Amino acid sequence: MVARNYRLREEADVRRVRARGRAWPQGPLVARVLPNTLDPPQNRYTVIAGKRCGKSVQRNRLKRLVREALRGYHPSLKTGHDIAFICRGTVDELPDLTVAQTLLHRIFTRASLFVTDPGSNPPPAPGDPVSTGWSRRALPDAPPPGDQAGSDNDGSTDDRNHSLPSP
Repeated sequence: MVARNYRLREEADVRRVRARGRAWPQGPLVARVLPNTLDPPQNRYTVIAGKRCGKSVQRNRLKRLVREALRGYHPSLKTGHDIAFICRGTVDELPDLTVAQTLLHRIFTRASLFVTDPGSNPPPAPGDPVSTGWSRRALPDAPPPGDQAGSDNDGSTDDRNHSLPSP
């Protein structure tokens, strides 16, 4: 799952990226890329799979594969873009993670989205295991991943009664 702060969630934002973003097609995927003006600069992503891609199980599989491939490339990308990935093929055209990684690598290379600083790590090659998570490098004020507001973290239960009322 894409970390919440990296999701393109608002319908208006998704429509804007789909309408005005530059299209980078590659096989069964199309990436729509549009610069954003967020401060601090960060990328936001969404993955879209329409009914043409199959029934819900197949659509969700396509979206999971693209998100997992994207997770490995996220730290190697230039910041400041809204990116919508549109799946236009079926599970037969995007059968596994390696194919998804290959397609994303080609899209990001053609769109010049990889960071090219001499001190930065090179992007992972397609087929490499995904070893990075959704880092919070762009958000210095964000709480640590395990720290959730309102949770006790001491294992205690709350005082609410979770039983159903008797008839």
